[in-house]
Amino acid sequence: MSPAEFDEWLRDERRRPLVMGVLNVTPDSFSDGGRFIEPAAAVARAGQMAAEGADLIDVGGESTRPGSLPVEPDEQIRRVVPVLRAARASLADVVTLSIDTTRADVAAAALDAGAHVVNDVSAGRDDPGLLPLAARRECPLILMHMQGTPQTMQLNPTYSDVTAEVKSFLRDRSGAATGAGVDPRNILLDPGIGFGKTVGHNLELLRRLGELTTLGRPLVVGTSRKGFIGKALGEQPGTADSASRLFGTAATIAWAVANGAGVVRVHDVGAMAQVVRMVRSIKSGGEGE
Repeated sequence: MSPAEFDEWLRDERRRPLVMGVLNVTPDSFSDGGRFIEPAAAVARAGQMAAEGADLIDVGGESTRPGSLPVEPDEQIRRVVPVLRAARASLADVVTLSIDTTRADVAAAALDAGAHVVNDVSAGRDDPGLLPLAARRECPLILMHMQGTPQTMQLNPTYSDVTAEVKSFLRDRSGAATGAGVDPRNILLDPGIGFGKTVGHNLELLRRLGELTTLGRPLVVGTSRKGFIGKALGEQPGTADSASRLFGTAATIAWAVANGAGVVRVHDVGAMAQVVRMVRSIKSGGEGE
């Protein structure tokens, strides 16, 4: 899906669900352990994900796993810009590139290098310059819910009603973005599965995902390989790596798509693209497949 096609998708009320591939160019990602820290490896992986069916590829130079520490903007830029430039040169017509960052300077450099979407896990709270930047650049913007910060979010996440509180937060941050000049049609919303939530919170958000669709913007759902899946399946601590959660991830992706997710953010693009297509076929009766 090209950037122009993605913009059309944002404005289509009958949007089909999309697959966003995760490309971490960090040495400390929970899912790939720095396998794509070198630009050549990252660009090759981007090409592979595009061939496997990714509509978007989300490139990040800062890990946001539980307990992770911030990475300076200059270092994020050093990591992501060569990858984005090379990926834009080879994949511009087949995939839309996204930058996963909370910093306006990183987002600006990434947009200049070929990114089309900004994915901000802080929903514009970490850097006051990010929402005005998104408005000026007229780019699609993903706003995510997180209780706390990556360093603190899993210490003691507490809610009285997690779905209602996440919904209220996303409504407020969407209002902040439009107040800064962001076109409301460019906004996507992410409930932040795994970001400041217990296993029970994550499962409840998935179970009640339909309530978040009433916000009227596409939902981005990222469950891929996350720890709550292992815990829900009885995985013993230290006995499995994140890649072993493939089938648990597939179940959450199928559920999310069936319950209104607009974009699913995944590591195992080929397998999850099949899940998405199958659920879409069931829902549509095969029409348009």
